[in-house]
Amino acid sequence: MEISIVVEDDLPQVLSLMRAYCRFYRVSPPDDDLLDMSRSLLADPSGMGVQLIARNATGAAVGFATLVWTWSTLSASLIGIMNDLFVVPEARGLGVADELITACCARCRARGAAALSWQTAKDNHRAQSVYDRMGAEREEWLDYSLPV
Repeated sequence: MEISIVVEDDLPQVLSLMRAYCRFYRVSPPDDDLLDMSRSLLADPSGMGVQLIARNATGAAVGFATLVWTWSTLSASLIGIMNDLFVVPEARGLGVADELITACCARCRARGAAALSWQTAKDNHRAQSVYDRMGAEREEWLDYSLPV
């Protein structure tokens, strides 16, 4: 398994992974918008964040994670938010998610962030079992959003 930061040449594979992730959550943003997001991260990794791509032994892209930076007033510290984590169905159960989470944690430590935080859907029990196994602490917050 190889985990690396997404570069421009990876974008076709990352787009395919992002599209599958979006299908999983039953949303369909335009491909151009997904690519714009990835390119924004490429352009400003220290300010915005990074995307990581996981490749198996044959070099096939099997997962990705999006890590963004923000400040937490509650801890008075920089934190990493793993905004996305996706593994293709045929690679699930092989440790890809664990490797991506571990790589996100390493990026957080290197950046001086105090924690890595993320969300998942209430009914995504498979992902929750991975997070529980890795020792992540479950938190109880209600999410709100407003279109602007």
